[in-house]
Amino acid sequence: MPPPLILNPAQLDTNHVVASREELRKVNPQRFEMEQLDGIILLDRQQHLIAGYKDVRDDEFWVRGHMPSFPLLPGVLMCEASAQLVAYYYTTSGMLEGDFIAFGGMENVRFRGAVRPGDRLVLIGKAAKLHRRQAVFNVQGFVGTRLVFQGDIIGVQFHIKDLENETES
Repeated sequence: MPPPLILNPAQLDTNHVVASREELRKVNPQRFEMEQLDGIILLDRQQHLIAGYKDVRDDEFWVRGHMPSFPLLPGVLMCEASAQLVAYYYTTSGMLEGDFIAFGGMENVRFRGAVRPGDRLVLIGKAAKLHRRQAVFNVQGFVGTRLVFQGDIIGVQFHIKDLENETES
Protein backbone atom coordinates (compact mmCIF):
# COMPACT_ATOMS: atom_id res chain seq x y z
CA MET A 1 0.00 0.00 0.00
CA PRO A 2 1.44 3.40 -0.94
CA PRO A 3 2.26 5.80 1.89
CA PRO A 4 0.43 9.11 2.38
CA LEU A 5 1.81 11.83 0.12
CA ILE A 6 4.38 14.14 1.67
CA LEU A 7 3.03 16.82 -0.65
CA ASN A 8 0.75 16.59 -3.66
CA PRO A 9 3.05 17.11 -6.67
CA ALA A 10 0.21 18.88 -8.50
CA GLN A 11 0.68 21.75 -6.00
CA LEU A 12 4.25 22.38 -7.17
CA ASP A 13 5.17 24.99 -9.74
CA THR A 14 7.85 23.15 -11.70
CA ASN A 15 8.66 26.32 -13.64
CA HIS A 16 9.66 28.19 -10.46
CA VAL A 17 13.29 27.15 -10.08
CA VAL A 18 14.80 27.99 -6.69
CA ALA A 19 18.22 26.52 -7.58
CA SER A 20 19.39 25.68 -11.10
CA ARG A 21 21.94 23.03 -12.04
CA GLU A 22 24.68 25.67 -11.80
CA GLU A 23 23.58 26.55 -8.27
CA LEU A 24 23.42 22.85 -7.36
CA ARG A 25 27.05 22.51 -8.49
CA LYS A 26 28.08 25.12 -5.92
CA VAL A 27 26.77 22.83 -3.17
CA ASN A 28 26.82 19.20 -4.38
CA PRO A 29 30.13 17.64 -5.51
CA GLN A 30 28.75 15.24 -8.17
CA ARG A 31 29.76 15.92 -11.77
CA PHE A 32 29.29 14.54 -15.27
CA GLU A 33 27.26 11.31 -15.42
CA MET A 34 26.67 11.38 -11.67
CA GLU A 35 24.76 14.67 -11.68
CA GLN A 36 21.27 13.30 -11.23
CA LEU A 37 19.37 16.46 -10.34
CA ASP A 38 18.49 19.35 -12.65
CA GLY A 39 16.88 21.83 -10.28
CA ILE A 40 15.27 22.64 -6.94
CA ILE A 41 11.69 23.94 -7.11
CA LEU A 42 10.75 24.16 -3.42
CA LEU A 43 12.76 24.84 -0.30
CA ASP A 44 10.67 25.26 2.86
CA ARG A 45 12.86 25.45 5.97
CA GLN A 46 9.93 25.76 8.39
CA GLN A 47 8.35 22.48 7.27
CA HIS A 48 11.73 20.89 6.39
CA LEU A 49 10.56 20.25 2.83
CA ILE A 50 12.47 20.22 -0.43
CA ALA A 51 11.43 19.36 -3.97
CA GLY A 52 13.49 19.06 -7.11
CA TYR A 53 13.45 17.40 -10.49
CA LYS A 54 15.42 15.35 -12.96
CA ASP A 55 14.58 15.58 -16.64
CA VAL A 56 15.27 12.09 -17.95
CA ARG A 57 17.04 12.34 -21.31
CA ASP A 58 17.44 9.76 -24.04
CA ASP A 59 21.22 10.36 -24.25
CA GLU A 60 22.04 9.34 -20.68
CA PHE A 61 24.72 6.70 -20.09
CA TRP A 62 22.33 3.98 -18.92
CA VAL A 63 19.76 4.21 -21.74
CA ARG A 64 21.51 1.88 -24.18
CA GLY A 65 21.75 -1.02 -21.75
CA HIS A 66 18.85 -0.67 -19.27
CA MET A 67 16.69 -2.14 -20.94
CA PRO A 68 17.47 -2.33 -24.67
CA SER A 69 14.48 -1.13 -26.74
CA PHE A 70 12.57 -0.20 -23.53
CA PRO A 71 14.86 2.06 -21.45
CA LEU A 72 13.94 2.38 -17.76
CA LEU A 73 15.66 4.75 -15.34
CA PRO A 74 17.51 2.44 -12.92
CA GLY A 75 16.15 2.54 -9.39
CA VAL A 76 19.62 3.13 -8.01
CA LEU A 77 19.73 6.42 -9.96
CA MET A 78 16.40 7.47 -8.45
CA CYS A 79 17.97 6.82 -5.05
CA GLU A 80 21.08 8.81 -6.02
CA ALA A 81 18.95 11.73 -7.26
CA SER A 82 17.10 11.65 -3.93
CA ALA A 83 20.38 11.66 -2.01
CA GLN A 84 21.54 14.69 -4.00
CA LEU A 85 18.23 16.44 -3.27
CA VAL A 86 18.48 15.98 0.49
CA ALA A 87 22.22 16.74 0.49
CA TYR A 88 21.38 20.14 -0.99
CA TYR A 89 18.87 20.80 1.79
CA TYR A 90 21.22 19.70 4.55
CA THR A 91 24.26 21.54 3.23
CA THR A 92 22.42 24.81 2.64
CA SER A 93 20.81 24.58 6.08
CA GLY A 94 24.16 25.42 7.69
CA MET A 95 24.44 22.13 9.59
CA LEU A 96 27.40 20.81 7.60
CA GLU A 97 30.60 20.64 9.63
CA GLY A 98 32.41 18.09 7.42
CA ASP A 99 33.57 18.31 3.84
CA PHE A 100 30.20 17.11 2.50
CA ILE A 101 27.25 14.95 3.42
CA ALA A 102 27.58 11.41 2.11
CA PHE A 103 24.99 8.82 1.18
CA GLY A 104 24.82 6.76 4.38
CA GLY A 105 22.04 4.34 3.48
CA MET A 106 18.47 3.72 2.43
CA GLU A 107 15.49 2.11 4.09
CA ASN A 108 11.93 1.29 3.08
CA VAL A 109 12.68 1.78 -0.63
CA ARG A 110 9.94 0.80 -3.08
CA PHE A 111 9.67 1.32 -6.82
CA ARG A 112 6.08 1.71 -7.94
CA GLY A 113 6.30 2.70 -11.58
CA ALA A 114 8.49 3.12 -14.63
CA VAL A 115 10.50 6.26 -15.38
CA ARG A 116 11.55 6.60 -19.02
CA PRO A 117 13.40 9.07 -21.22
CA GLY A 118 11.24 12.14 -21.78
CA ASP A 119 9.79 11.97 -18.25
CA ARG A 120 10.35 14.54 -15.54
CA LEU A 121 10.99 12.82 -12.23
CA VAL A 122 9.87 15.14 -9.43
CA LEU A 123 11.32 14.32 -6.02
CA ILE A 124 9.86 15.55 -2.75
CA GLY A 125 11.74 15.16 0.53
CA LYS A 126 10.79 15.85 4.12
CA ALA A 127 13.26 15.69 6.99
CA ALA A 128 12.40 13.04 9.56
CA LYS A 129 15.62 13.58 11.54
CA LEU A 130 18.06 16.48 11.34
CA HIS A 131 21.15 16.17 13.45
CA ARG A 132 24.66 17.53 13.01
CA ARG A 133 26.00 14.01 12.39
CA GLN A 134 23.11 12.40 10.52
CA ALA A 135 20.01 13.28 8.56
CA VAL A 136 17.08 11.09 7.52
CA PHE A 137 14.62 12.22 4.87
CA ASN A 138 11.44 10.58 3.63
CA VAL A 139 11.49 10.96 -0.16
CA GLN A 140 8.86 10.31 -2.80
CA GLY A 141 9.30 10.45 -6.57
CA PHE A 142 6.60 11.24 -9.12
CA VAL A 143 6.07 11.28 -12.85
CA GLY A 144 3.19 13.69 -13.20
CA THR A 145 1.04 12.85 -10.18
CA ARG A 146 1.89 9.12 -10.25
CA LEU A 147 4.03 7.90 -7.33
CA VAL A 148 6.92 5.89 -8.83
CA PHE A 149 9.40 5.74 -5.96
CA GLN A 150 9.57 6.11 -2.19
CA GLY A 151 12.25 5.61 0.43
CA ASP A 152 14.09 6.93 3.44
CA ILE A 153 17.47 8.42 2.57
CA ILE A 154 20.15 8.58 5.25
CA GLY A 155 22.95 11.12 5.03
CA VAL A 156 26.06 11.29 7.20
CA GLN A 157 28.71 13.96 7.48
CA PHE A 158 31.90 13.02 5.69
CA HIS A 159 35.43 14.21 6.36
CA ILE A 160 37.99 13.57 3.63
CA LYS A 161 40.74 13.25 6.25
CA ASP A 162 38.94 10.20 7.69
CA LEU A 163 39.13 8.46 4.32
CA GLU A 164 42.80 9.39 3.97
CA ASN A 165 43.49 7.91 7.43
CA GLU A 166 41.75 4.67 6.41
CA THR A 167 43.92 4.26 3.32
CA GLU A 168 47.12 4.83 5.32
CA SER A 169 46.42 2.04 7.82
